[in-house]
Amino acid sequence: MGAAGGTDPAGRPPAGSAFRPRPRARSRRGGRWPGGDGGGMRLLFLAVLRPHTGNAVTAQRVRDHLEAAGHVCLLKDAFDFDSPSEIAALIQAEAVEAALALHLYRGGRLLLGHGIPFGIIFGGTDLNEDINQGEKHQVMGTVLGEARFAVAFTESMKAMARLQWPHAKGKIYVQSQGIATAPNTAFNWDAFLQRAEWHQEEPSVYMVIVGPEVDPVFTREVKAKVKRATGVRLIPEMPQDDLHAVVKKCFALVNSSVSEGMSAAILEAMDLEVPVLARNIPGNAAVVTHEVTGLLFSDPQEFVQLAKRLISDPALQKELVANGRRYVRMYHSWQAERDTYQHLVRTLEGSPED
Repeated sequence: MGAAGGTDPAGRPPAGSAFRPRPRARSRRGGRWPGGDGGGMRLLFLAVLRPHTGNAVTAQRVRDHLEAAGHVCLLKDAFDFDSPSEIAALIQAEAVEAALALHLYRGGRLLLGHGIPFGIIFGGTDLNEDINQGEKHQVMGTVLGEARFAVAFTESMKAMARLQWPHAKGKIYVQSQGIATAPNTAFNWDAFLQRAEWHQEEPSVYMVIVGPEVDPVFTREVKAKVKRATGVRLIPEMPQDDLHAVVKKCFALVNSSVSEGMSAAILEAMDLEVPVLARNIPGNAAVVTHEVTGLLFSDPQEFVQLAKRLISDPALQKELVANGRRYVRMYHSWQAERDTYQHLVRTLEGSPED
């Protein structure tokens, strides 16, 4: 699909423009940005890299986009560094020419004051949570002031950032997450099911929670409740292709997050032709249109009501699957995402006036 607006003679998009002409993230599809075959740079990319989390998967995908353009991309975990001085030493040791950070506060603050150009990708909690803490808000504003560009996954994220930091409104772009799924065709679904408990009243209905244990306190609370619940099972993280195979076999994917930037899990389920039930929060509502591409719930009671409705209504299931798949193909092109990041990183070359 075509991008909104045009480009100036240097091949740059209009300042502050979104790479799409409507509220849902959209970008160039096919083709390359002008001048995309230039020489590569040595880039430092900071992100929170807990294995099997959304941030880690997004960072690895963006790194692949940049390396495909000929850049050397050093992907590092922001939590491995305690101070900017450690980053300064890394920049010198690795001859880093420019940088990128996923998460305005966790990664962005470490890039301040080093004299190298950098760009920012909003993560989600930076705009949903950190923005409400005075000191973090101030630091993030300073980061945006120094950044050459910032990428938001949705128009609502861009609008929030522009409202909080008006000085940065001309450098914020919108690029949705690009989705490409590849389920493991050899995955043993029957063996996997034997690990889950079947609901006592409805043997065919159960919930499987898959993912890493990130917060120890929250994990203990969840495990305690799961022990008392029938038909619910916790499964550790697994390779992405196995996870895609599991999702593809499920009746529906449930996202109950209270904070999201853009959930790749939701988009992957749509791509795998699996219905989505998601908590009604801004990040989810940006990609799920209620009763069109999925179902949105506000509380546990509404979740149960909508889940039972979905189970009993094959026509609704079919409609949500078709609409979700169509939406992902239209607005979450992996190639469009690649083109966008490869273009934006070119703006880190040379001085701001170049």
